[in-house]
Amino acid sequence: MPSRLSDAFRAHPQQQLKHPDFTSLHELPDSYAWNQRDDPSPETFATESVPLVDLNDSNALQVIGHACKTWGIFQVTNHGISTSLLDMVEHTCRSLFSLPVHQKLKAARSPDGVSGYGFARISSFFSKLMWSQGFTIVGPPDEHFCQLWPQDFSYHCDVIKEYKEEMKKLAGRLMWLMLGSLGIIAKEDIKWAGPKADFKGASAALQLNYYPACPDPDRAMGLAPHTDSTLLTILYQNSTSGLQVFKEGAGWVAVPPVPGGLVINVGDLMHILSNGSYQSVLHRAMVNRSHHRLSSAYLYGPPSTVEISPHPKLVGPTHPPLYRPVTWNEYLHTKAKHFNKALSSVRVCVPLNGLGDVNEQNNSVTVG
Repeated sequence: MPSRLSDAFRAHPQQQLKHPDFTSLHELPDSYAWNQRDDPSPETFATESVPLVDLNDSNALQVIGHACKTWGIFQVTNHGISTSLLDMVEHTCRSLFSLPVHQKLKAARSPDGVSGYGFARISSFFSKLMWSQGFTIVGPPDEHFCQLWPQDFSYHCDVIKEYKEEMKKLAGRLMWLMLGSLGIIAKEDIKWAGPKADFKGASAALQLNYYPACPDPDRAMGLAPHTDSTLLTILYQNSTSGLQVFKEGAGWVAVPPVPGGLVINVGDLMHILSNGSYQSVLHRAMVNRSHHRLSSAYLYGPPSTVEISPHPKLVGPTHPPLYRPVTWNEYLHTKAKHFNKALSSVRVCVPLNGLGDVNEQNNSVTVG
């Protein structure tokens, strides 16, 4: 993420809340009780499933383009990230979140900071708390990890550093596939991709998530409905289901884990770059009664000084630019202030088809 990312949150510091020991809670506290009956959208339809893309398939580019336009999300296999590395990352997540609360709080995120242990930043926009814990890593993890594991932090640091390097390579590959399906294929078309077209200057953060088993999962929420502020997000989820995405006409659709697979989300900045062709996907995380769920989200965006705007190849007399240019840092400011109305706040033109942004269409599904 941008090197001055904390500036985006300094004007909107997060309220300091008490961190619970979920293992000691045998009943759902009222502060965590969401009224699911307020959600008018239908639940999962078994006939709907998120597209699955084999990156070794010769039609991968076309399949990804269709998935981005119709879903805003897809899963990938044959992505080049080894199963052993994914297992090691899951082990690090499990080790981290199984630490006593007082130990995790040694690496707590400051109210106006980014890195460290803490509640989801979107918490301030909802009246109820979420049944989850998170740990954000921007830059090297050493400083925080040595507070968590004084004796063996170097192992976990090495795992995370390797994972972030592999994720960055994969994100660059996915960027060209997503852009290529829009007809943007030359490195000159995306100047910030760099002379080697490898997006070397891109920014990123790693978000580790933990969703404990819950005594009353039907009334709890792991992570409330939101879109990502990114260009794209690469999510690894363990074998426990919980991720759901909202699809117009189908309601909430489950995204079950695929062995060795990764989930790719279209983020708000990609929505802007594509001039609204690619949908920034509204998604949430649910919890269950008997299984813990772990996930790691690689949040990928442009360099901090690069302005993202509808690409010139995608605008014209009948397709005016729908959004003004915005840097990731500036957009994070907007997101921290307006949350799910951030996209519409940077829009300068109404789409000719009359459709608004995904959050505008589905504000009613964001229950609180």
